[in-house]
Amino acid sequence: MARAIDIQRIIRSRFVRDLPLVALGCAIAALAVDVFMVPQGLAAGGLTGLATIVAELGRRAGLNLPVGTQTIVMNAVLLLFVLRTGGARYAVQTITGFVLFGFFTDLFAPFVAPLGERDLMLCALWGGIISGLGYGLVFRCGVNTGGSDTIAQIISRKTSLPVGSTVMAIDVAVCAASAPVFSLENALYAAIAMVLMGMVVDRVVDGADRRRMAFVISEQHERIADDVMYEMGRGVTEVQARGVWSGKDRPMLLIILDRRELSILKTVVAEHDPEAIVFIADVSEAIGEGFKELDA
Repeated sequence: MARAIDIQRIIRSRFVRDLPLVALGCAIAALAVDVFMVPQGLAAGGLTGLATIVAELGRRAGLNLPVGTQTIVMNAVLLLFVLRTGGARYAVQTITGFVLFGFFTDLFAPFVAPLGERDLMLCALWGGIISGLGYGLVFRCGVNTGGSDTIAQIISRKTSLPVGSTVMAIDVAVCAASAPVFSLENALYAAIAMVLMGMVVDRVVDGADRRRMAFVISEQHERIADDVMYEMGRGVTEVQARGVWSGKDRPMLLIILDRRELSILKTVVAEHDPEAIVFIADVSEAIGEGFKELDA
């Protein structure tokens, strides 16, 4: 009998192993917030953006409301509403993320000097890139920092709205709310930082090892497969498919390859069968023989 895999033990061990990387990611994101975002009034969505707005209003009223402490308190309150459905592991991962981020945000704030003063474009670009890098490292380890995701879960549970769309709506609302406090120009640049941050997070989480997946349907599938395997040096998987209109069984080739090899594949297919059907999709990561090693 095959030995059962203890998934919970693997998750716990990876969490402990990745904790230094999570701390590094939180520190990088916090540094970007302290250097580029908060000093220039760029509230780029989420609870950090909301805390930036509140901190500015408090400053005008003579109150010191640290952004990091605000995010910890806000996340702690929100977590109470989703704790029952998320479970203990979700709570530990989320608390780790937002506590470390809030801690580093307040820790760095008195010591770092704002960069790009009066250059909102520079701050939006580098703030979005660096914070996206930090958040991406955190998310890649399976940890999150709460914020818009937690709010979206609460709203989605009450209204059945999609979580992804709700997160986007919340972030846009925070950017819009910053306009009366700072300026419309600040809000627009904050939106740029928010979009750029999301793009960098996706690249860090998905990895830079992006590939292409090609499906080839052709009467000459054997010849095409031979050229791909022995001339291009790529593996081919044959998937049995059936045309609904013709009722005929016809093998379909599944091929994973680099972007630069895509044009070669098209040439190979065109040489053997100009009437072949080829459709291509993005693959965020390819692991295994012929690609990078599977990290257990």
